[in-house]
Amino acid sequence: VANTAFGVASFLILEAVGATLLLQYGFINAFWAILATGLIIFLAGWPISVYAARYGVDMDLLTRGAGFGYIGSTLTSLIYASFTFIFFALEAAVMAYALELALGIPPAWGYLICAVVVIPLVTHGVSVISRFQVWTQPLWLVLMVIPFVTVAVLDPGAFSSVVHYAGASGEGGAFQWHLFGAALTVGIALITQMGEQADYLRFMPRETPGRRWRWWVGVLAGGPGWVVIGVIKMLGGVLLAHLVLSHGVSADRAVDPNQMYLMAYDYLLPYGWAVAATALFVVVSQLKINVTNAYA
Repeated sequence: VANTAFGVASFLILEAVGATLLLQYGFINAFWAILATGLIIFLAGWPISVYAARYGVDMDLLTRGAGFGYIGSTLTSLIYASFTFIFFALEAAVMAYALELALGIPPAWGYLICAVVVIPLVTHGVSVISRFQVWTQPLWLVLMVIPFVTVAVLDPGAFSSVVHYAGASGEGGAFQWHLFGAALTVGIALITQMGEQADYLRFMPRETPGRRWRWWVGVLAGGPGWVVIGVIKMLGGVLLAHLVLSHGVSADRAVDPNQMYLMAYDYLLPYGWAVAATALFVVVSQLKINVTNAYA
């Protein structure tokens, strides 16, 4: 259950959010906003995760039990549903651009393919989703880490200058409260992801004396633990976006995860192989998150 819930950390919108914050607010404001986002989501997500796992309830029942009432819980469910629809579309769009990059498939068809291909995986429920997450986890982790290691080894100074980046407007060279607040507002929208974590954690087996530590580790990893990887991925998006910008690519393309990882893979592989590796990584990542979005 925990491994299935943890699989949601694969979504590449995290890198896109980090890149957007860098461009809009500069490195120093983006950096502290990302850390604050992670801390707030972790603290808020902890009790949600524990109650969902301990009592087997989803967000709708949690909000009713928390005193929101029937109408209040319905409204929170509407907000949650809106989040899953929006992110399903965003993640499918990122995957569609990978298909365009690798196979030349027009985005309009790519959107349809990337949405429909998820449905068979979801219709068989949590058991199939769980196996899919387990099988793809090692491949996803390796494909995600290799680009950063490659750039750090082959071009040690590529990431260092990012700390001086002041944003596209040049106003974010120093810490400013209003820029930090604006960046935090963008990042904190990701807190709704805790609803999806609760959807899986409600299937957690009962806590028993002999497995108590495993139960707590599972709740931590499958609940607020996703945001630990999320913070790392947002900061990774900051680094990769700056790498793309330093090679003269326009700002609107620098926030595209496909361009980020393609630039990094290009350090290691010939261009054709770099495109293939990027497309494979993006497709795996987006399928992992969109089975969760579709299930939710």
